[in-house]
Amino acid sequence: MSKAVDEARLNQFVGQMLGDLGGALSVPLVRIGDRLGLYKALHAQGPMTPAELATKANIAECYAREWLSHQAASGYVTYDAGTGEFTLPPEQAMVLAEPDSPVYLQGGFDLAATMMENQALLEPAFRSGKGVGWSEQSQCLFCAAGRFFRPGYHNSLVTSWLPALDGAVAKLERGATVADVGCGHGFSTVIMAKAFPNSTFIGYDFHPGSVEQARLHAEQHGVTANTRFEVAFASEFPGTDLDLVTFFDCLHDMGDPVGAARHVRQALKPDGNWMIVEPAAGEALEENLNPVSRLYYAASTMICVPTSLDQPVGAALGAQAGLKRLSAAITEGGFSRVCKAAATPFNMILEARP
Repeated sequence: MSKAVDEARLNQFVGQMLGDLGGALSVPLVRIGDRLGLYKALHAQGPMTPAELATKANIAECYAREWLSHQAASGYVTYDAGTGEFTLPPEQAMVLAEPDSPVYLQGGFDLAATMMENQALLEPAFRSGKGVGWSEQSQCLFCAAGRFFRPGYHNSLVTSWLPALDGAVAKLERGATVADVGCGHGFSTVIMAKAFPNSTFIGYDFHPGSVEQARLHAEQHGVTANTRFEVAFASEFPGTDLDLVTFFDCLHDMGDPVGAARHVRQALKPDGNWMIVEPAAGEALEENLNPVSRLYYAASTMICVPTSLDQPVGAALGAQAGLKRLSAAITEGGFSRVCKAAATPFNMILEARP
């Protein structure tokens, strides 16, 4: 027996889906605007006509006109019908044109494109229940993930996250030994190394290509004197008597988070700190029905859970594991204290002590 359709609810949902489709179809256009420097040109120059943007960015005027029209319809730029000029407002510029802004989201659009590209890899895994390895996915994934997380690290790591840990900054200023596990392209490692030149930072990642990029990144930023990068799993990285171990947005991706915690416990000094940065999440699904968690559940389905399932144990915590489940894995690994030291709209910063 079919149920009666509520026309108002139907129209509301169609409107929602049109918004979603508009956002999805905007992904390549936003990425083109980023890659061709169109947002940067608008940000630097101010209001421009399509002809002016075409000249400034060295693109065809017909494409400039259509691209700008789409951006105006999307609310990404504003349009003045009287002058025929398009403007990138300062608020939109923070999201689209300023890489050091705390709300810069171009990396998110890159992740969206990568997830679409990897759909064919994930569909069979849905049926088999098997994992899809990190290195099996598109090579663009590693760059996109680093680009997405970098603004948060750039704006918060040294100024608020590390100071929230008990005594960590004083150790780093004197000269500490730090392992940055799951370092990816090394953005977090390099940021810490630049801020604390008296300390030594070793970045570990199980993906050789990322380690290679991290070494290049360290060279570009002049921190090779106090950094190095090695290929290693979280449960096997070398070193003892560490003052600080950091895990940035990676514990939930690991096949054996308990084993990783156990290894960190063995590697730390008795008074050492373990900082675990994880996606912001509540304990129950109903707490996570919001725009930020929507992004994280998508990434969790397409990236985090498949990566974990491809590793030994395959815990598959997912990107929205929440404080309680993460704390359970950490304490099972031998830590006596876990607390939320700091938080942002995108992340929660946990501190574990022996």
